[in-house]
Amino acid sequence: MSSASSLILFLVAVSVASFFGAARSDDADEQLLRDINSYRASLNLSVLTENENADCLADEIANKFEGQPCTNSTGSNAILGSEGPIPDYPTLLSRCKLDISVTKDAAILPACVPGLVPSIVLTNFTKSQYNQQLNDSRYVGAGVASEGNWVVVVLSTATPQGNLSTVQGSGSGAAAAVRAPVASGLLFFAVYLFVTAMI
Repeated sequence: MSSASSLILFLVAVSVASFFGAARSDDADEQLLRDINSYRASLNLSVLTENENADCLADEIANKFEGQPCTNSTGSNAILGSEGPIPDYPTLLSRCKLDISVTKDAAILPACVPGLVPSIVLTNFTKSQYNQQLNDSRYVGAGVASEGNWVVVVLSTATPQGNLSTVQGSGSGAAAAVRAPVASGLLFFAVYLFVTAMI
């Protein structure tokens, strides 16, 4: 097999793996939201609807945390108020076309779980300090994203200070949440076109 053929096969494999990896992560995130909604229903609370801007912000924050190790002082294990601010928070908001004024009543819940085992991830939200937010009827929307060992849930309210509405004229905040799968799909398509042109 020539080195060009090997390179093409490698690029195809990377494209396919990254495309399906993003889809698998999305499935796990959707399942976590369903599980959180089942938990809330058991408490006679309304279900959380998916909020695209909360999804975008959760995705940006999860990307920021990716690669950070899990410790006894990160995520849901942290002593409330001890983690400090999220690095580059204003930049993350701007990527989702959000202003800080629409996040004041929202809640950001990061958790670090090695391997993101679904039952342990759910427990990190329902049996930790985060259950205070999940048990709160003020929250009506949610976004979920995971990267590496980190999963982030962003809860939104119906108030102007927590609904995570985009800045006027800026478009949808969901654009950032779909960049990775779209980029993977485009890369796969480009490799496909290249391979078919070589045949």
